[in-house]
Amino acid sequence: MRKSTLSDLRKWAKKLRQKAYALYLAYRDPRVPWYAKLFGALVVAYAFSPVDLIPDFIPILGYLDDLILIPLGIALAIRMIPRPIMEECLLKAEQTVSGKKNRNWIAGGVIIAVWLVLLSIVAVAIARRTRK
Repeated sequence: MRKSTLSDLRKWAKKLRQKAYALYLAYRDPRVPWYAKLFGALVVAYAFSPVDLIPDFIPILGYLDDLILIPLGIALAIRMIPRPIMEECLLKAEQTVSGKKNRNWIAGGVIIAVWLVLLSIVAVAIARRTRK
C-alpha cells in the first residue's frame, strides 16, 4: 500500500471518528428531534460497540460493516439533525478529538452491558426452545 493511500485512510478514519463523536454530542442536545436522537444513538452505539453485525474474523465480509454500514449510518443520522446544531457539534467534536483521546469508560460499559443482556435473552430463548 502506498504511503499516500495509507495517509488518506488515516485522515478518513479520523474524520469518521469525529463525525461519530459529533453524533454523540448531537443526540444529547435538547434541540434535536427525538427520531434523530434515537437513530443517532443507535449508530453511535453500534460504531463504538465491540460486537459487530458481521464478526471481523470472517474474511472480507467481516470488515464490510465497518467500511459500509457505519459510514452510511453516520451520513444518514447527520442528515436527520438540523444543520446549525450539527455544525456546532462537528466543531466541538473536532476540537475534542484533535486535542486528546476521548475515552468514556462509562459509555463503553453501558454498551457492553446492553450487548450482554441481549445475548442472555437470546441464550435463554434458545435454551427454552431446545428443551421442548
